[in-house]
Amino acid sequence: MSPTITTSAEPNGNVSAATARAAASAAASAEAAGPQPVTMAKALNTAMAHAMAADDSVLVFGEDVGKLGGVFRITDGLMAAFGEQRCFDTPLAESGIVGMAVGMAINGMRPVIEMQFDAFAYPAFEQIVSHVAKMHNRTKGRVKLPMVIRVPYAGGIGGVEHHCDSSESYYAHTAGLKVYTPATVPDAYRMLREAIDSDDPIMFMEPKKLYWSKDLVDLELLREDYEGKNGNGRGTEGRAAVARSGTDATLIAYGPSVPTALAAAAAAAEEGRSLEVIDIRTIVPFDDETVAASVRKTGRAVVIAEAHGFASVSSEIVARVQERCFHYLAAPIRRVTGFDVPYPAPKLEHYYLPGVDRILDAVDDLQWED
Repeated sequence: MSPTITTSAEPNGNVSAATARAAASAAASAEAAGPQPVTMAKALNTAMAHAMAADDSVLVFGEDVGKLGGVFRITDGLMAAFGEQRCFDTPLAESGIVGMAVGMAINGMRPVIEMQFDAFAYPAFEQIVSHVAKMHNRTKGRVKLPMVIRVPYAGGIGGVEHHCDSSESYYAHTAGLKVYTPATVPDAYRMLREAIDSDDPIMFMEPKKLYWSKDLVDLELLREDYEGKNGNGRGTEGRAAVARSGTDATLIAYGPSVPTALAAAAAAAEEGRSLEVIDIRTIVPFDDETVAASVRKTGRAVVIAEAHGFASVSSEIVARVQERCFHYLAAPIRRVTGFDVPYPAPKLEHYYLPGVDRILDAVDDLQWED
């Protein structure tokens, strides 16, 4: 566990930059003992703390992110460490949260805001589409919007509609936005640091059901690698990852669907079939090179996503693969997605979400007979 951080506040309730850095350093010292079991929630929390310590212009705000530490406790301890001027609660008004972030970003700050739940962001959609996505182009490049909109999204937590939407297609369709979605604990840290340091507005889609997934990670080593060896730390944007190598078919997934794809590949291996798994990581920009190279090697592909299949990110992936790999394909590309219905009640979500059996059925349907 991280140590309790005690800080000295200035008269305005803020914490001095030196004190904030010392607090972050104290937390880092507790993480310096080598790889430890770390949750994605902890990785995201630490990424924000490190970014705030490294750059005084970074601030975090949203509904209940301060004293409570967020509904999922992703911002836990940030107000205590950095003061209520840099991590604070807002009214329940998403359009106001995004609008305020736009003004701050225009004036040289780097706001990191939380939408609390995926569908809660819809009241701010006009701000995101009309201002966040277009400001840089509208000003002929003179105005940048270095801001991150964190969106806990997708299902698998026993929630209901408005709490389990997969809304990534709306943002991916909107020119001017970048869309990130980590699937592993190390990527959660690295990708959030990259997003915060970027001069572009980024929709950072966080798979809720993976918040409590764990991996052996040395957070301090990740920090040193990001801040030291890599300079500005860029490395994951627009780069998909080969999560598992294979030769018979390619499973293409992102965010919450990556562990499911890996589980399906493991099950297929027991049956003698070798499946490669590609983790997209950043939906926008999209890594055509890595995806196409895999499909050209295997000749078959299945795209997996929790979101509805119609007019979706999965549709776009199929189109891009077909355009680049048509003469290499041994079978039509298949998709395994959420059904085209509103998100179901908790007791029914296991029918809705892509699972191992549905994925293996799609793989079996890839025309294996000569």
